[in-house]
Amino acid sequence: MNTPHSPDPEPDRTTGLEPGGSVPPGETPPGESSTGSETGPRVEPPRGWAKGPLIAIGVVVLLIAAFFLAYAVLI
Repeated sequence: MNTPHSPDPEPDRTTGLEPGGSVPPGETPPGESSTGSETGPRVEPPRGWAKGPLIAIGVVVLLIAAFFLAYAVLI
């Protein structure tokens, strides 16, 4: 029968530990990385509307206007 294995490391087999389980200075990694994920110059997004959405809105407006114009002529 297997005995349950603890996920904690065994202090007597773990390297870098002092007697009693403490860690000597310089042995631990820094709490945060020294560089963030957003390093370097920040590129500002372009302002204003792109050509694609403006063309799509214009086409929809023209189709609606053509529908109402045809509806007005036929009645």
